[in-house]
Amino acid sequence: MLMSNVNNPFTLENKVIVITGASSGIGRQCAVSCSQQGATVILAGRNQQGLNETQGQMANPDKHLCFAFDLTDYEQSDKFVMEIVSTIGRIDGLVNAAGISTTLPLKLTSIKKMEEFFRSNVFGAVNLTKNVAKQTNFNASGGSIVFISSVMATVGETGKSLYGMTKGALHAASKSLAVELAPKKIRINCISPGVVISPMSQKSLYSQDEESLNFIKNLHPLGLGMPEDIAHACIYLLSDASRWVTGTNLIIDGGYTAR
Repeated sequence: MLMSNVNNPFTLENKVIVITGASSGIGRQCAVSCSQQGATVILAGRNQQGLNETQGQMANPDKHLCFAFDLTDYEQSDKFVMEIVSTIGRIDGLVNAAGISTTLPLKLTSIKKMEEFFRSNVFGAVNLTKNVAKQTNFNASGGSIVFISSVMATVGETGKSLYGMTKGALHAASKSLAVELAPKKIRINCISPGVVISPMSQKSLYSQDEESLNFIKNLHPLGLGMPEDIAHACIYLLSDASRWVTGTNLIIDGGYTAR
């Protein structure tokens, strides 16, 4: 049910929001929640079936569009932005939620693996941001771009160096991008979740046995998060409620980093 937009700075009505990684997990919930706040949502991801399932869960499903492609196909990514603008109009917001994760010790980390993770978690997101932020593609009144980072960008954990370095790159890039794009009134922020119950986390090694999972749960004083916890933060950063917020990293981790 849509909230009234009267005196509601959190509304996303009349905004065009692009969300990557929208076929499952945090990206899916961001798409659903943004639609409930009135946005026209452009869903992007590699899995067409997953995107269709997400669209079916959204408010006013026929209002939104799906595009299945790989963000590391940079030429296709550029065409994706052009098609959005020609079909729907200029973009008001972007959530870079697509990404991959792993737990991998240093001795098993290769150059090939590092390149794979940087292409998926950093290069694809920054390239898309570059194209979305072009004067011809973004709302002249400004708007918001959000990177889904991770607490692993700021704290350490065994086997998380590969994943953490890519999320740290997003955190670092967002600071300079916030300054560079401020004259266009484009705000750039990161959200750093702790462990959220999602298809990605359920595939992790710690989810494979009860003892390891309980250990991870106990690292979060408020317990593990849900995709909605991150989606609600995205709504805040995409909305006019955060019009004076840029270059920040919003940590949402159930108390993980409070220890």
